[in-house]
Amino acid sequence: MYAQALADNTFHDSFTKQYTTYKIPKRGPETFYPFVFNDVMGLDPRGGALVEDIKLAMMGHVKEDYWFNPTSALSSHSCDHLYNKNPTENDKVHVLVCVVPANTVSQIRDETAQKIQNIRLEASKLRIPQVAILTKIDEACPEIKQDLKKVYRIKYLKEKMEQFSADVGIPMNCIFPVKNYHSEIDLNSDIDSLILSALKSIINFGDDCINFHKNRPECSD
Repeated sequence: MYAQALADNTFHDSFTKQYTTYKIPKRGPETFYPFVFNDVMGLDPRGGALVEDIKLAMMGHVKEDYWFNPTSALSSHSCDHLYNKNPTENDKVHVLVCVVPANTVSQIRDETAQKIQNIRLEASKLRIPQVAILTKIDEACPEIKQDLKKVYRIKYLKEKMEQFSADVGIPMNCIFPVKNYHSEIDLNSDIDSLILSALKSIINFGDDCINFHKNRPECSD
């Protein structure tokens, strides 16, 4: 559970407005695991993040605390101090993670699916792997509430994953169902096992991306 990543139960569009980086602390003082999460505004077609801003973020051009503007993208020509002209490898994205509630898969608008496809196309050009996290699986399927271990045996949930895969193109083996911590105040091993399984795959994909770019020969004139 991580309270710094703020959320709101009353919001129907994107609660996240700024480009925010989250680190996961270890037990020692000021020590963190060697990966970060960069949170972005949602892709709601009525007022979500623009595809161009997500593309810039993947290339490392978006600095911390940038406020997403649904009507105008960040630009190198705008003299905006939050445009990173010279991104390092640490500024760049190494895994693109699409997060979608399982109970809203059937309600995804065509415009949102098209946004995801456009972002995936740019990520593919940059050789960035792409995965999806299907959240709130217990709300989509009450049977899972009784036993999370049944997650991969329930036909209804598999159909939701297949539907999302067909809509946006992310392969089934790159879609990970998880249950959110919602009303719980203590850690639960069944919830954690799904989250950690997804995280392990994300980290492995990120390592593959980093190693791929390290081993590519440099281009020269």
